[in-house]
This record gives sequence, C-alpha cells and structure tokens, in this order.
Amino acid sequence: MAEGADKPGAVILVRHGRPALSRRRLLSSREYRAWWAEYEATGLKPDQVTPAALREAARNAGAIVASSRARSLETAHAVGEGRDFMADALFIEAPLPPPSWPDWIRLPPIVWGFISRTAWWFFDHHHGEESRREAESRADAAAGRLMELAGEGRDVLLLAHGFFNTMIGRALQRRGWRCTVDGGWRYWSARRFEKKAT
Repeated sequence: MAEGADKPGAVILVRHGRPALSRRRLLSSREYRAWWAEYEATGLKPDQVTPAALREAARNAGAIVASSRARSLETAHAVGEGRDFMADALFIEAPLPPPSWPDWIRLPPIVWGFISRTAWWFFDHHHGEESRREAESRADAAAGRLMELAGEGRDVLLLAHGFFNTMIGRALQRRGWRCTVDGGWRYWSARRFEKKAT
C-alpha cells in the first residue's frame, strides 16, 4: 500500500455497455462459434446513454482499466470522458466454445451462451481454448493486479465482461474483499468490492 494510504481503495467491476451485434437470430453450433468470434470483435451499439453514476466513479477513480476487447474499450471511452485508461488482455471474457452439435439444432445466441458456459464450467468443455482452471488462474492474477492498483488508496474502475468480472469478484473475496454494492449483471452494471477491515 502506498505511503499515507490508510486502506486500499475500492475495486469497481463494471460490465461493458450493450454490444452492437444482434442476438435475435437462430444459429447452429457452427454458426454460433462464428457469431461469438464476431461478437468478440464488435463494439457498442450506438447512441447509448452512459449512466451518470459510472461517469462520476470514473472521475473519482485513481485508475481506470479495460479489457482489450472493442466493447470494453468503447465503454472506457464513454465512461472516462477523455481520461486515460489502461487496456489489458488479462481482463478479456472467458471463452464460450459451444458443443459440436448437428446443424439442424438451431438456437438463439443467449441459449447457446448458457449451454456453452455450463459445458465449460461444469464439464471442462473448452475445445482447445482456455479451460476453466486456466481462466480461474487468470482471474486470480487479474484480482492481484487490481488490488495492487487499489493499494494506492484510490478506487480502481475496471470496464470488462460479465462472467469474467464474476470470476474476478470470487478471487477478490477469497483474498478478503467483500462486495459492498451489487448492481447486478446487466450492461453498464457495477459491483463494488472493498477490503475487509482486519
């Protein structure tokens, strides 16, 4: 912790804004894999209103960090209102490889996402991509990075992704932090973590 700082700042985990890519379609497993790759490269849907509370949190933060995905970078620009921020692939979303099912099975992306996440989390289905164990190790490293930044005594704002933010939150809790404000899981939502008093 920095000299003169009584306690670490808070770590605020924010989910990015609403992406531009539509979820209103039916896809095969193979098509969903391509859809997810496009989603990973796509930015935000235009003309969204950035929540005032997030803009204020960015103004008060000692550091702003984003994942290197376009939707997170654009969220950081919108929330930070011109402030410099750090972008790092350490904070990208955990992968969502779908099971290889026949093409006649066609589902909406939100259903494929649920199936893929369940298979990845519970059955170690990662299709050669990052495994759950590897992602948990990355989340622990991400939590350590954020704690180090918060050690300066000012809040740290992370603009990243829904599920991986959850994994970072779990890692923070294992290290003695607690969620003091839970804004849920929607786009633009925020969860605030503070170090427990010892």
